[in-house]
Amino acid sequence: MKKIFLNNETTAQVLQILKNRGGSAEGFEKTVADIVSDVRSRGDEALLSYTEKFDHCALDESSIRVTPEEIEEALEQVDANLKRIMQRSADRIRDYHEKQVRQSIFSTSPDGSILGQRITAIERVGVYVPGGKAAYPSSTLMNIIPAKVAGVDNIIVCTPPGKDGKIAPSILAAAHIAGADVIYKVGGAQAIAAMAYGTKSIPKVDKIVGPGNIFVALAKKTVYGDVSIDSVAGPSEVLVLADETAKADFVAADLLSQAEHDEMASAILVTTCEELACRVSDCIDGMLDERGRRGIIEKSLEDFGFLLIAKDMEQACDMVNAIASEHLEIITKDPWQTMTAIRNAGAIFLGEYSCEPLGDYMAGPNHVLPTNGTARFFSPLSVDDFIKKSSVISFSQEALSILHEDIECFARAEGLDAHAASVAQRFKEDD
Repeated sequence: MKKIFLNNETTAQVLQILKNRGGSAEGFEKTVADIVSDVRSRGDEALLSYTEKFDHCALDESSIRVTPEEIEEALEQVDANLKRIMQRSADRIRDYHEKQVRQSIFSTSPDGSILGQRITAIERVGVYVPGGKAAYPSSTLMNIIPAKVAGVDNIIVCTPPGKDGKIAPSILAAAHIAGADVIYKVGGAQAIAAMAYGTKSIPKVDKIVGPGNIFVALAKKTVYGDVSIDSVAGPSEVLVLADETAKADFVAADLLSQAEHDEMASAILVTTCEELACRVSDCIDGMLDERGRRGIIEKSLEDFGFLLIAKDMEQACDMVNAIASEHLEIITKDPWQTMTAIRNAGAIFLGEYSCEPLGDYMAGPNHVLPTNGTARFFSPLSVDDFIKKSSVISFSQEALSILHEDIECFARAEGLDAHAASVAQRFKEDD
């Protein structure tokens, strides 16, 4: 990891490196656009063709949908203790997200006007679940449960099959526990296109959520506007903000936990204590041999691992807000007080026992978080992502009479005479 003392120049350099971390999508856009267009025009024929080409699995319209028998088989194959843990995780996720549920609101006035906001759930949501080496049942729970809590009528899951035509048992078990309505054996850009536009086998959805590789991310960008999407996720990241009270081995372990995701992941320490930075570096060196994904970790730390030393906590917090990390751990003497200076972060973990993996699996808040600095304007996935709001307006004649002249004047000022006439018509003398 690179040890850097923060100043204007080094701050700009670090932010530029992190900004470019996602890499270039050049060369992939046309491929993805062609796949999306093909599935949109040829439907299942294209979908099944791409599944055979990319997943090396020959399916037909009768086998693309996961059957209840396959789900039962998966539930039997998953270790009983893991199923118990997934159920406990699901319960905690559901409990947290139920607290986010909003109610419709209405207010009345003596003049007879009623104003309000009606909240309704999105009708059908598609959840993309990666397969292969990136099979994460925890993400399956995190994407499905908020939609279920919001009251979505129909939740479909798309996930790529293996060569044998089967889905990872842990994914099927998690989808079942979370409450998915139907699961399809299809992945990649073709799955996103199928959910966005519909085929004979897969119904069109209103919103698509869930992580995926570069092809999935670009496909989501391509179909956005025809359907809603959650976000386009970038590589994972953690930032630890610490002072001299932090335990170096705790910090080191947490940085390594994020670096093992993939070579593009970033793990950053921002501290006011140079001695802590040195001790963390030594701890990381000592822990590497114990980590199974050492090659991935070393590449991640070499390219995007930083030990950033600030002159004071104000400068440290300024850097934290500039980076706007997906995960932020605050390990200081008074983390709650330190948090008051933080504006930008996806999820904030306070204190030395609130480590990032707690949020990944069991805490309850959603672990689908904004990445690549987008925590400046995006929020974690929540129940709000699966609802929509309609304004409600009801005026009596008396209530409109108070405002009609103002409305007519306003409309005419904008050159919209028909708008003005629409209101004036209601106050013409009867012939």
